[in-house]
Amino acid sequence: MKSNFFLYLFLLGACSSPKESEIKSEKRIITAGGTITEIVSELGLGDLIVATDITSTYPTKMKELPSIGYRNQIKSEGILSMNPDVILAETDYLSADVVAQLKATGIEVKFFEKPTSVKGAFSLISDLANYLGVTEKGKLIQEEVKNELLELAQFLEKQEVVEKPTMLFIMARGEDMVFVGGDDTFASSIIQLSGLQSPVLGFKDFIPLTPEALAKFNPDYILMFDSGLATLGGEEGLTKIRGIEQTHAFQNGQILAFDGLLLSGFGPRVAEVALEIAKSVYP
Repeated sequence: MKSNFFLYLFLLGACSSPKESEIKSEKRIITAGGTITEIVSELGLGDLIVATDITSTYPTKMKELPSIGYRNQIKSEGILSMNPDVILAETDYLSADVVAQLKATGIEVKFFEKPTSVKGAFSLISDLANYLGVTEKGKLIQEEVKNELLELAQFLEKQEVVEKPTMLFIMARGEDMVFVGGDDTFASSIIQLSGLQSPVLGFKDFIPLTPEALAKFNPDYILMFDSGLATLGGEEGLTKIRGIEQTHAFQNGQILAFDGLLLSGFGPRVAEVALEIAKSVYP
C-alpha cells in the first residue's frame, strides 16, 4: 500500500511539473532584441528560435538564422513566413500595425522591457524564465551573474583610487552622426558599474556631440561600440570627430571599444564586460 502511495506522488509530480517540456517540444519562437535572444539561449531554449532581428548577435549561431530586420523595418509578412507560435520582443520594438496584424492571426506577442541597469537585467532574466517555464534555470543564471558581480566588486575594492577617472560614451555612425550618451542610459549605468564616473553631463538620453561639449567634458577615457569606431575608420579615424584631439582620453590613447550587444545589452554578461572595462582602466 505504501509503495502505491509513493508511486502516486511520483506520478502527480510528473503531471504537475513545469511546462518546460511543452515549450521545448512545441513552441516556435521569434525574438526581437539582442538581450532577449541571449537570455533565451542561456535558458537552454535557443534551438526553439526560428528567426531573430539584426541586433541578435550572441550566441554567434543566432546570426545564421533568418533575420526579420530592425524595428520599423520589420514587416508582419516576414514574421508570418516563419510560422512562429510566439514573438518575444522588446517593448516598442515592433510598430503598432505589425503587432495588430500578428495578433489578428492568433500569434502571441509578448513584450519585455529592455534593461539598462543590473536590476533590469535580473528582472528580464526572471520574467523570461518564468514565461518560458524554466524558472529554476533562470535562478541559476542569476546566481552566476551575482558571483561575477561579486568578483567585480572585489576587484574594485582593491584599487586605491582617490578620484574615479571620468569616462564618456560616444556613439558614432560615421563622422556625420556622432552622439554622446547622457544620464539614465545604459552608458551611464555601465560606466558606474565599472568603477568609473561620467563627467557632469546635465542631460538624459543621447544628444549630438559638439566640439564645445567635448572640450567641456574632457574625459579621461572614451567608451565606444567597436562597430561605431569602425565607421570612423578605426582609432586613426577618431580625428574625424571635431574636438576629440584636445581631450585627455585621445591624447593618452585611452579609447575603449567593445561589442555593441555586450556593452549595452545588460544581459547575463553584464558583469563580464564591466570587469573588462575596470581592468582596462585599473591594470
